[in-house]
Amino acid sequence: MVNGVRNATGLASVQRSHFSHSFFCQVAEAVLTSQLKAHQEKPNFIIKIPKETLTEKYGEDSGLMYDLKDQGGELLSLRYDLTVPFARYLAMSKVKKMKRYHVGKVWRRESPSIVQGRYREFCQCDFDIAGQFDPMIPDAECLKIMCEILSGLQLGDFLIKVNDRRIVDGMFAACGVPESKFRAICSSIDKLDKMAWKDVRHEMVAKKGLAPEVADRIGDYVQCHGGVSLVEQMFQDPRLSQNKQALEGLEDLKLLFEYLNLFGIAEKISFDLSLARGLDYYTGVIYEAVLLQTPTQAGEEPLNVGSVAAGGRYDGLVGMFDPKGHKVPCVGLSIGVERIFYIVEQRMKTKGEKVRTTETQVFVATPQKNFLQERLKLITELWDAGIKAEMLYKNNPKLLTQLHYCESTGIPLVVIIGEQELKEGIIKIRSVASREEVAIKRENLVAEIQKRLSES
Repeated sequence: MVNGVRNATGLASVQRSHFSHSFFCQVAEAVLTSQLKAHQEKPNFIIKIPKETLTEKYGEDSGLMYDLKDQGGELLSLRYDLTVPFARYLAMSKVKKMKRYHVGKVWRRESPSIVQGRYREFCQCDFDIAGQFDPMIPDAECLKIMCEILSGLQLGDFLIKVNDRRIVDGMFAACGVPESKFRAICSSIDKLDKMAWKDVRHEMVAKKGLAPEVADRIGDYVQCHGGVSLVEQMFQDPRLSQNKQALEGLEDLKLLFEYLNLFGIAEKISFDLSLARGLDYYTGVIYEAVLLQTPTQAGEEPLNVGSVAAGGRYDGLVGMFDPKGHKVPCVGLSIGVERIFYIVEQRMKTKGEKVRTTETQVFVATPQKNFLQERLKLITELWDAGIKAEMLYKNNPKLLTQLHYCESTGIPLVVIIGEQELKEGIIKIRSVASREEVAIKRENLVAEIQKRLSES
């Protein structure tokens, strides 16, 4: 039907000068009628994606979604993350197994704070493994990938907190939280990385109606963190050991730590009962990476950007989009690109390093007027040799302006040609960092630059 509408509209735009408006309406009506009749005989035909794809997938965080309305009044939203669209794709394409990464923009109705790494429009990098596999193998691989990324970026020491939503729900049940309040209390617990326990407790009791003694029982758990020994300890806990959900989660975490040991990353992982991950679609293992030390300039307050990566298992999300409810187990992680960029920039500033905004290796300059043609000849020679070179798009730029540009952008080498150099058949090469200049024969220019670049 959608194609029929588009074809009819296209026909109208092409032939509007030849047919009357009433004739167009008759044609459009006939096309639509025929399309509807044809599709009425195909009960499984899906015209478009159902409304409200994102609604009720994010719990209390749904308030951060950007809701929109198109001209037809349909409810729409900008995507909140890359996970829900991925799950929808798996369901609509009937894909049962897939391993993928995806980089894209997402939007949230946040109060922007650059210092805390919060933006309304930002970029995420996701990695996901979809499919039915033996327990904890893909989960362990996701954590291995997360460690490799954070180590490779050299952000400093980091820790990955791990928990399981079944343990969280089991803890709530064991402490006496009414099931109707599970998601609301989970959202409060998820704020413990930003708020003190007393403030979270106040929110649960005063704003969400939780009994004070229940909140205190939760407080005993959420202050616990450690390694596999804590997992073993929780098996003996008088409350958790009586909860089937919690025991299932603990069994998987025990297996997970075995694999993490084999991957050589167990020392980077902490079983942390305060980790809740407030998003509603998580069903099993959850994790979140935090930096232990964030570089700052002397006298500055430490950066507080929260987690730099997070993820978990979401086995029920694909089934929510499948007409028959067929499930595809999934686990994945998300890297906060902007937060990491900000941390890297601050780290470079602390060390006095500049962020290079160009890959240019050589700048072609002149100290005199009317040398555009010679600069063009010279830069062509460098380009043809595969050297990344540039020059100012001016006929007669000042030499000081050209040198300042190289210093500000971090271009390492400058080649200078003027009347004297042209007459003697030489070129001057200037090191931007040391400001030292040497003269070489014109025919040796490319070889000399390639040599310097290989040594740098």
